[in-house]
Amino acid sequence: MKGRVPPLRVPAATPVTQQKPLADSLDGGWDRRLRRGVTQPDWTIDLHGHTLDSAQRLLDRVLDQAVAEGVRVLLLITGKPPRDDDRGVDGRPRRGLIRASIGNWLQSSRHAARIAAVRNAHPRHGGTGALYLILRRDREDGVL
Repeated sequence: MKGRVPPLRVPAATPVTQQKPLADSLDGGWDRRLRRGVTQPDWTIDLHGHTLDSAQRLLDRVLDQAVAEGVRVLLLITGKPPRDDDRGVDGRPRRGLIRASIGNWLQSSRHAARIAAVRNAHPRHGGTGALYLILRRDREDGVL
């Protein structure tokens, strides 16, 4: 039709992210070694028995020390993740709160740029109750 103006196109709004997701920069060799359980963690952090607050503080202190000492692989024992059928009368999970919080803690950590990847642990290192934190190595030129 002559004289008809097409409707104005408005681009879709891009979602705003609160935080940048953790980088995931492992090569295939790392992933294969982690899946097979042949990579030995340099340090182990066990968060069992901690409250959310004390677990977060401990994780932060250990990351400070690990970064300072050039540690490459941390085994983070968190306990098993919450199950759908394991809820209290208030609807909140009765277990797995630390495990459920780890991702947010690491993303908001001042060490987030130093974390190359987070992977589920091999069964010999704790399986679903543990995670590997792979830290970036300092390059000789001082750049991460």
